Amino acid sequence: MLSAKSLFQEILADDESFALFCSIAASGESQGGWENARIAALVPESERELAPKITRHGADEDKHGRIFNALLKKRGLDPVPVPPETDYTMLLEKNGIGLAHEQLKRDERLTVGDIVTYLSHSRVTEQRASEQMELLRKHFADHPDIGRAVKQISNDEDNHLAYCHEELLRFAYAGHGRVIQRTLRECALAEIRIYRDVSLAVMANMGRILGWSRAKSAVLAAGIHAMYAYERLGGWRRMVSLKTPERRNALGGPASAEPEFA
Repeated sequence: MLSAKSLFQEILADDESFALFCSIAASGESQGGWENARIAALVPESERELAPKITRHGADEDKHGRIFNALLKKRGLDPVPVPPETDYTMLLEKNGIGLAHEQLKRDERLTVGDIVTYLSHSRVTEQRASEQMELLRKHFADHPDIGRAVKQISNDEDNHLAYCHEELLRFAYAGHGRVIQRTLRECALAEIRIYRDVSLAVMANMGRILGWSRAKSAVLAAGIHAMYAYERLGGWRRMVSLKTPERRNALGGPASAEPEFA
């Protein structure tokens, strides 16, 4: 029977598929680290108090990238090239979600509107990241090789999501509510499409590596399309709601310690 747990166990058991999984994850996290670092450096003067939290967010993402690379090293593997069709972070940027890299490379202060866009994009993508890591935590928290990494990254992603809720609510109370809701909706509808396409691409690459039958690949593709249909019909709304988080000031301190995996 196909399940998320059995699929990941299959990917984990094979060196080539595991290397691709970790390389995709490390690349995305490292890219997120760079983006947050640039945003922190360009925060408008009126929002300078937010800069340390954005810096912390970026430091966490960088740490996650190093953790995935350490998992590869522990297994005696090297990172592998990431197929462009599986590069979730870059595809989001190319589709106009979040702040453009061209803008972030310039030494020009961002506007408050740019910060609202950044936080709205992060609220959507951190929802996805939190859910993905919660799924892995459910099945692999006690795994001898990846358990510690899964638990730490999952906790960090929950912190990031809480931070996005808290800061977006602050901006909403300051009069940016309509812009936030419009931006969240645009981001969510684009993200679910890109996530579908990336998921199909990742499964196609894994299927090639692991020698999946056409029938198995078809079943998995059908499941991905069914998930997209659910999200397109209304599941996307979970990505745009805002509520006061249980974790307050989640990014108010230094980054959590990085465990050693090598």
